Amino acid sequence: MKKYALALVVFLFLYISCSKNDDDGIQGPGTPSVSTQDFMWKAMNIWYFWQSDVENLADDRFATNEEYTTFLESEEDPAAFFNGQLRFGEDRFSFFNEDYKELTENLSGISRSNGVEFGLFFAGDGSDNIFGYVRYIIANSDASNKDISRGELFSGVDGQTLTEGNYRDLLFGDNASYTLNMADIQDGNVVPNGKNVALTKQDGLVENPVFITEAFELNGRTIGYLMYNGFTNEFDENLNAAFGQLKSAGVTDLVLDFRYNSGGSVNSSRLLSSMVYGTNTNDVYIRQRWNDKLQGQFSEENLVDFFADQTSEGSPLNTLNLSEVYIITTNSSASASELVINGLNPYVNVIKVGDTTRGKNEFSLTLVDDPDRDGAPFVYSPSRENQINPDNQWAIQPLVGRNENSVGFSDYTAGFAPDILLSEDLENLGVLGDPSEPLLARAIEEITGIVGKREFRAKMPVKPFTDSKKQRPIGDNMILDKPLNLSPAVFKGIN
Repeated sequence: MKKYALALVVFLFLYISCSKNDDDGIQGPGTPSVSTQDFMWKAMNIWYFWQSDVENLADDRFATNEEYTTFLESEEDPAAFFNGQLRFGEDRFSFFNEDYKELTENLSGISRSNGVEFGLFFAGDGSDNIFGYVRYIIANSDASNKDISRGELFSGVDGQTLTEGNYRDLLFGDNASYTLNMADIQDGNVVPNGKNVALTKQDGLVENPVFITEAFELNGRTIGYLMYNGFTNEFDENLNAAFGQLKSAGVTDLVLDFRYNSGGSVNSSRLLSSMVYGTNTNDVYIRQRWNDKLQGQFSEENLVDFFADQTSEGSPLNTLNLSEVYIITTNSSASASELVINGLNPYVNVIKVGDTTRGKNEFSLTLVDDPDRDGAPFVYSPSRENQINPDNQWAIQPLVGRNENSVGFSDYTAGFAPDILLSEDLENLGVLGDPSEPLLARAIEEITGIVGKREFRAKMPVKPFTDSKKQRPIGDNMILDKPLNLSPAVFKGIN
């Protein structure tokens, strides 16, 4: 991801010059074996949203270096150590990765993948068997050249029936290739059909999240449809071009399809929302809320994001200036997808079609072992990779704040419930972008007011417990990529 954090001249001479001597406060541990734990604690102590609520992250938790080092050595596994610093019961989304390069590539839409995006669901027959269904195929992937498509089901991998105990190793393990054992629905049951599809994972597969852009002339209206599968800011120009296409078509109504969009860049969500609503740069889009010891150090100007009139590359935004928008959602719609809903709500009539969203209302930062970055200790910057501790490649992605909309609302941890409830149907997933695809067809019916004989009811509602995107390092995260441009002098006295 383009790291707007390059300009993040933010913080905290807690570990650099500020008002303290280098000899003051907690220093590093004496043993390199816990250097990862040391990095994690110091980074979390600065940035973690619930820092004041976690006893072990308190500024005055340790009286001496020896006490601090003993604490670090109490857990030799960095993963367990990190999880032990999270706020129990509230933090569902902070995570880590042993290789910061893998994490940052995923943030840029780059992954090791065979190109099949899928969901997984339990058999529901009392066993621990699991089935998968194909959601879509990534362009230019290995799967794009194979006989596999949206709507197909699979019940096994390499001849092994998928179960709760083996699906991670079989589908998300280190294996470079595997064969999916496909299946059909017969009398309401998923049964193997003898078809097998051999797939190979590609390193560095890049997915363009601007998946489908269409315009339909129906009942005197021009309905635009955009399926957008991830807020990846490397593709903001593509997104703007898609809205230019819709604008040229004379779109009067818009359906945004976020059903498989698990989030990403906060700034990309701001741009997309501006393309829907308008380039009203005096209107507040969102306002950031940080942890208790940092919030008061920001000016209002630093905390507020307004709607935009151009991309980060300087291209004027193509905006539709709409007062109403339809958004297709499922439980896989998360973070930046939900931010669009929340940010637009005070200005636009947002009508949600589908299922309840994930409920991911916090943003995060990528933190690495780079404590000496001026003004922004531990915040990842691609230009400083040679400054990251070469003996510690871990990265953490903790939740560091929440985004409120212009009226101060941010409490959607239970997700946004649909205005029009309609689950995807395993027996009829339909063709994405086709006006007859059930969720799009239901939105079109609402827009045009034309009620046909078709009954909108899912015979086999899809209720996945996880999907291929959630299993990647990026998961369903909302990434703060805004330049804050603050002088570290304002942070004097923070402990």
